[in-house]
Amino acid sequence: MTRREFGLVTAGAVSSFAAEKEQLVYVGTYTRGGSKGIYSFRFSPATGKLTEIGVAAEVQNPSFLYVTPSGKHLYAVGEASTGMVTAYEVDRAGGKLKQLNDQQSGGNGPCHLAADKAGKNLLIVHYGSGSVAAFPLKADGSLAERSALVQHSGSSADPSRQTGPHAHSVNFSKTDKYAVVADLGLDQYIVYAVDAGKGTLTQHSVAKPAPGSGPRHFSFHPNYKFAYGVNEMLKTVSAFKWEESAGKLTDIQTISTVPDGYKEGSCAEILVHPNGKFVYASNRGHDSIAAFSIASDGKLTSLGTTPTEGKTPRNFRIDPSGAWLIAANQDSGNMVVFRIDKGSGKLTPSGEQAKVPFPVCVRFVT
Repeated sequence: MTRREFGLVTAGAVSSFAAEKEQLVYVGTYTRGGSKGIYSFRFSPATGKLTEIGVAAEVQNPSFLYVTPSGKHLYAVGEASTGMVTAYEVDRAGGKLKQLNDQQSGGNGPCHLAADKAGKNLLIVHYGSGSVAAFPLKADGSLAERSALVQHSGSSADPSRQTGPHAHSVNFSKTDKYAVVADLGLDQYIVYAVDAGKGTLTQHSVAKPAPGSGPRHFSFHPNYKFAYGVNEMLKTVSAFKWEESAGKLTDIQTISTVPDGYKEGSCAEILVHPNGKFVYASNRGHDSIAAFSIASDGKLTSLGTTPTEGKTPRNFRIDPSGAWLIAANQDSGNMVVFRIDKGSGKLTPSGEQAKVPFPVCVRFVT
């Protein structure tokens, strides 16, 4: 069951140990159609087999999960009009989650979260209210009271989806001095300076893709010289140069995630492979994973798309060894395991699948 991965796995973490050890995997769901919350599985990196353990925790709409680098704690947002965030302790042996505490998230529709590497602060973004909240973390992993709430404002080009802010993801930089928030409603990737001691956020810089792009998720390259954002509405990937010392994103390329002429659907997730050679992005509607190779200057070349063998691939994750990708197909209720060719980046269905009602987030425990 997966044991390693929380946001980005560094190249040095791809080890024979990770490839040999059975791993723990947690899956967040929308709690409808029989779903009860967060499910746990065992995953074998040797065979790619997923084995269900069962319900790890009953909680409403845990649509996004975050596992700390230590693998000791998991945090889940409860996506609802009155948002919640819940802290859990991970039971590695049994796969269950022990609830530590919860807090109101501070906004409407929390949809993504991330903690700094030191485990001092947890950041949460809200799609519905377009805001970012910060929560200090206690020594036992539980949540302290909220220390900051930053409200975005403004609009962008699309009159149906961009009349207001819709913060959609947050990712910490290498040093944790900065956090990048993708806001779909504003067409902005907003870089915040983070004061870890105070648990506060200050807007530092902004990168803007084309109007109507709809920034959704974001992934740093393992070398932290480059970063990639997936734009939900235009079905594109924005490639950036990242300057850690300046806290600045510089746009270097925009590339489509779908074949020429395809107009429907939207993008969801994006991840850089742990070896730093490839980028993957999911297409809902087209129901595929787009793959790209990364050049030395950070620019991308399309490697085509691979069907996810299900409907609406909202999320996917790469295992710690870099050998496997698990795609969560929300509307067909199946998780599909793909083998990754580390030389070419090609995805091949392994034949392994698991049933989960409305899966929307996959996380490995390191």
